[in-house]
Order: sequence, then structure tokens, then C-alpha cells
Amino acid sequence: MNLPMKIDDAAARLEALGNPTRLQIYRALVRAGEPGMAVGKLQAKLDLPASTLSHHLKTLMFVRLITQERQTTTLICRANYDIMRTLVDFLVAECCADAACQTTSKGKAA
Repeated sequence: MNLPMKIDDAAARLEALGNPTRLQIYRALVRAGEPGMAVGKLQAKLDLPASTLSHHLKTLMFVRLITQERQTTTLICRANYDIMRTLVDFLVAECCADAACQTTSKGKAA
């Protein structure tokens, strides 16, 4: 079970994803699933210079949105799905908590 996310951690992760290039990298890794994606393949897919990709990957790793694993000579990046789910849960945890519950004519909440 995941612990609730602290607001400072959520803010840092959202700030990291607020950069269009990092968001593009993160989405590509989320789409890649559990196997992840080799850095070289990610670089080719997104057409980014190696130094630019490295800089953005470091930022995403710092806030734990992604992980990296070396497999012989290949560096594999993966989205950290536990952190992603915890961040999404943080964002929706209190959805409509302060809204008055309205009932429609069929008795269902609006």
C-alpha cells in the first residue's frame, strides 16, 4: 500500500512534468510499459540530442517518476508506475469534497 504523497513531492513531480520535453519523454515511457525503453531508442523516437535527453532523464529520475537499469551496455528507462499512481491519487483524492451533493430527479447524485 502506498503512503499518501506529500504536497512538496507532488509539486516537484508536477513541476518536472510541466516541461513539454519531459512530459513527452514520460509519456513515451508510460506507453512502453513495464519493459521500458532503451535510452538510444527513446532518443531516436523523440529525435532529441543525447545531452538534452540525459538532462531531462536526470530530472525525472530525481523526482522518482522514472527508473533506470543497466543491462550490459544498454541503459533501460522505465516509468515508475507506483509513483505515477500515487500522484494521480493525490490529485483526485478530494475531488468534489467541498461540493454539495445534488440529487437528480432519478435519485442519483449529479
